[in-house]
Amino acid sequence: MTVEWTAAPGAPLRGELVVPGDKSVSHRAIMLASLADGRSRIDGFLEGEDTRATARAFSAMGVRIETPAPGVREVHGVGLHGLVAPPGPIDCGNAGTGMRLLAGVLAGQAFASELIGDGSLSRRPMARVVEPLTAMGARIDTAEAGRPPLRIHGGCPLHGIEYRTPVASAQIKSAILLAGLYARGETIVREPTPTRDYTERMLTAFGWPVSLAPTAVALTGGHRLHATEVRVPADFSSAAFFLVAATVVPGSDLLLRRVGINPRRTGLLQALRAMGADIELIPVGETGGEPVADLRVRHARLRGIEVDPAWAPDMIDEFPVLFVAAALADGTTRVRGAAELRVKESDRIAGMAAALRALGVDLVEHPDGADIVGGRLAGGVVDSLGDHRLAMAMAVAGQCAGDPVRIRDCANVETSFPGFAERAGAIGFGLTRT
Repeated sequence: MTVEWTAAPGAPLRGELVVPGDKSVSHRAIMLASLADGRSRIDGFLEGEDTRATARAFSAMGVRIETPAPGVREVHGVGLHGLVAPPGPIDCGNAGTGMRLLAGVLAGQAFASELIGDGSLSRRPMARVVEPLTAMGARIDTAEAGRPPLRIHGGCPLHGIEYRTPVASAQIKSAILLAGLYARGETIVREPTPTRDYTERMLTAFGWPVSLAPTAVALTGGHRLHATEVRVPADFSSAAFFLVAATVVPGSDLLLRRVGINPRRTGLLQALRAMGADIELIPVGETGGEPVADLRVRHARLRGIEVDPAWAPDMIDEFPVLFVAAALADGTTRVRGAAELRVKESDRIAGMAAALRALGVDLVEHPDGADIVGGRLAGGVVDSLGDHRLAMAMAVAGQCAGDPVRIRDCANVETSFPGFAERAGAIGFGLTRT
């Protein structure tokens, strides 16, 4: 299905907004609830295409998952060794997180399985996950250059390893830890810098012992997961588009409710505040092991900065909208340390560079980032490359452009933020579907 948007300046962004549940937490909640003993309830589950694909995967492997209301899942866990062979390939859609984490779970099963995805996912690198899983004893066949589909052999005994990840990646770490549930002995993952710790927090919530250090995590096999209740916080990555939009649109004063503020996720807050953004955090407690806060953001004039590369792992999904903030700031913003953007749903550095240039932005692209000269945005036609975060970032850009911005290929926004255009319009965005 072809979906295009037209974004243009609307009204100041005002009121309150609740964005959908956290995608990363929703994926992991379904997985661990399925492998737990007993019935778990998940509230705030993201009703997006990616997370639904993960739920369908476990349903296909014999897990009963009920939907008593939108955003709610009741999962009747089958225990660590209760999954059954699916009737065919497991389609992960566009979900890179789903495929990489599922590879870790499936590496420890007695049955063979195959993971497939859409055109975008089929171009994404999986060797970075296959390599450590193979070192643990798994047998996984891939397409050329380590890309999907992944054909995972069954009945391969796994053993714990100590693995140092070549890049800072929560997905690599999580795949290894999930395989470690099935491994003999201890599994240790060491990282060059700390990454998002959703898997570690959720394993603990489901009762699995985990040992933590600043750049390392370890667990041993032989335990069990116990059913629990999970309340998924609002997704910080989804809130990020409105944090930037309310900052750059004059007259805005917006409150975002119950947003997850895991410190391994909020690098964008540091960057925006360094640029001069007016964002207030109002803590409201903790849910599912995750800290939660209301975020109040008011319009502020931004200035260009040199983005600290140490922030990159904590804001890897927010770089597209940071590029928009930089394009509207005074002066030049320099971004480095973001090479991981090259292998996301699209090459996000190249995609954002092309889109912003189409709107008249002076920008120099680098292998791991860009130098972005702030100023005024013109209107024009941009291509999101089927990447949901590029599409939403350019919708934000359109709120400050001199003429309308036409955004091509927006259907994949449903993977992470169903109803984005409607919710954005309700608080003042000028955004129409064409």
